[in-house]
Amino acid sequence: MAHTGKHMARAAFLLMITVILSRILGYGREVALYTLFGQNYITDAYRAAFSIPDLIYMLLVGGALSSALIPVFSSYLANRKEEEGWEAVSILTSWVLLVMLVLIAVAYFYTRPLIILLTPGLPEEYITLAASLTHIMLVQTFFMALNGLAMGILNSYQHFASPALGSLVYNAVIIIVGFLGYEQWGIAAFAYGVALGAALNLAVQIPALKRTGVRYRFTLCIDHPGFVKIVGLMIPVMAGLGVAQLNLFVTQNIASHLGSGVLSSLNLAQRIMNLPVGIFAVSIGTALFPTLASLIARGEMEGFRRYTSLGIRATLLLGVPASLGLLAIGQPLVSLLFEQGEFTGEMVTATTQALNYYLWGLAAYACMQVAVRGFYALKAPTIPVISAVLAILVNVVLSVQLGYRWGAPGLALAYSIAGWIDLFILLAALRWKVGPIGGSKIALGFIISLGAGAVMFFAVMGVMAGLSSVIIVTGKGMQLLMIGAAIVAGVLVYAPIILGFKLEETEVIIRLLRNRWA
Repeated sequence: MAHTGKHMARAAFLLMITVILSRILGYGREVALYTLFGQNYITDAYRAAFSIPDLIYMLLVGGALSSALIPVFSSYLANRKEEEGWEAVSILTSWVLLVMLVLIAVAYFYTRPLIILLTPGLPEEYITLAASLTHIMLVQTFFMALNGLAMGILNSYQHFASPALGSLVYNAVIIIVGFLGYEQWGIAAFAYGVALGAALNLAVQIPALKRTGVRYRFTLCIDHPGFVKIVGLMIPVMAGLGVAQLNLFVTQNIASHLGSGVLSSLNLAQRIMNLPVGIFAVSIGTALFPTLASLIARGEMEGFRRYTSLGIRATLLLGVPASLGLLAIGQPLVSLLFEQGEFTGEMVTATTQALNYYLWGLAAYACMQVAVRGFYALKAPTIPVISAVLAILVNVVLSVQLGYRWGAPGLALAYSIAGWIDLFILLAALRWKVGPIGGSKIALGFIISLGAGAVMFFAVMGVMAGLSSVIIVTGKGMQLLMIGAAIVAGVLVYAPIILGFKLEETEVIIRLLRNRWA
């Protein structure tokens, strides 16, 4: 158990470092985009162009493939049946590529009516722009399908470095191509960067795949038990992701009617909210998932409960202060990162208003990264699907009610409320499925982190107010100084309070930072 924990800690630590670098590049990509074009119907069209490729990818590959492939393939590896596992992977890969090509062809020929369906509020010329950008981005979908397959295989072998490195390459290529080509191609340069970045993302993973001893062969046989298990796990997840995409489409549909730049401001605010989720929650969840799958395969239920509970509590310990900290520094941070070029002060305000309401749900969405993977490891994906459907129905109803009334902040608030509903259902279902997972400890940790986070929030606000009263915060350097001082103050306030309670999850975070879980 200790060896497993140490390996998982190393994986989580590596992922956190690469995710941080990837997120930095990702925000560099956003800075480049919005500096050159601002928030308007042009960037709204660019965001709308992602909808169809993302739908195809998410349904076939995204969460569905990884949640189904990793537990089944890991089970074969844990039981020393590698050849059988590769046979199942071969069948799955052949079918995914075949179906992917068909869907891409259909999407290419019906792009315009699909864009009109998803974002009917865009003016005619920007619907045309969105359709042309979609055609370019559909190339990305094919390579991202292969990327998803490669990542699932490598993660099953407890190999996380190459997929993480691929995401760095992906974002770097988009920035480079976008900057070099925007004068000639306009915003289409960023779409070309997306396609090329996806291809190079795959290229980065090929050497690691070769080292695993790839045994792929084209076959469409459908009676292999491993393939049947994977498909059985994928179907409910695909259904859930389909509902999730419906939820996204409802938000896009409403936002497209609210004026120029609203869709872009919502997207940017959500990306900022997802920064801490991606850095620690996804890293912990991704590293934890193969371990949970292996524990289930070996019948070690106590170990499964322990690591699932610790993962949730550790995520809360970081997610709560992250949400409160971003709430405190939100507007200065958005201004520091994006207010230049075509990105104006009014755009900063609009993005911050949406961000403030997205942050209410940050901790919930962070914890879901661990909770959902617990169900996937249990090979019970139907439960998170049902939970997601219920939460999304709430989100759709609230989005319709609040979106037209309050605009972007109303849509963000609906999303946050739905996130907490989803998490509560998942935790209750997890306890029902495997027994007690330390619910009282989870609740206690949340209360403690919330109290410590509140103290931290007021300390950060005080530091920022104090600095603003003695220095003139105008240039980027002074903005960076103020935000940096506020972050340091927040850590110095939050950390001692949490350490004083001597929570088990605190030790997990400390060990994680030292690159060892146990």
